[in-house]
Amino acid sequence: MVVGVLVAVEIDARSVLRGDQVMVGGQAFTVSDMVTVPGGKRLEFVSGETLTLRAHTVLWASRRIIPRRRA
Repeated sequence: MVVGVLVAVEIDARSVLRGDQVMVGGQAFTVSDMVTVPGGKRLEFVSGETLTLRAHTVLWASRRIIPRRRA
């Protein structure tokens, strides 16, 4: 059972989390892992693709949160 609600959040290399759903080229990719690389982070998606998110790149993502639980 999936708990929580999806909200739109602005992410960058410092704030991206596992489980975030990022839209790239009109397709949703779910972050499964991250590796810090010089100048940013390499995101690894559930589907096997990767994307390097540079330090100053800003994207929008969907993130599942539990509204009654404080972060």
